[in-house]
Amino acid sequence: MDFFIANAYAQQGGQEGGTASLIIMLALFGLIFYFLIYRPQAKRVKEHKTLVSSLQKGDEVLVQGGLVGRISKVSEESDFMVIALTDAVEVTVQKAAVAAVLPKGSMKTL
Repeated sequence: MDFFIANAYAQQGGQEGGTASLIIMLALFGLIFYFLIYRPQAKRVKEHKTLVSSLQKGDEVLVQGGLVGRISKVSEESDFMVIALTDAVEVTVQKAAVAAVLPKGSMKTL
């Protein structure tokens, strides 16, 4: 068993100051979590919320499923809107399903 644990380390009883280093490491992990994970995600959620709230009739949008269409009806009371894919085809989708608002005339170039 001597080859797994050094004799001096085993006799000493472990590290000194373990509580202080543990608190510092937890604070460091908390900061890393905040700046690398939480903050960018919160920023994306805020941007998407402003995108959804600014949708208007006539905007050309890209839906998360890959559909591209022009908004023909936006309901303020509910979370749904009607998107015209072509002149004859209309689809009802949730407002939150919009991935991006495309520049005007994008549907003609597709």
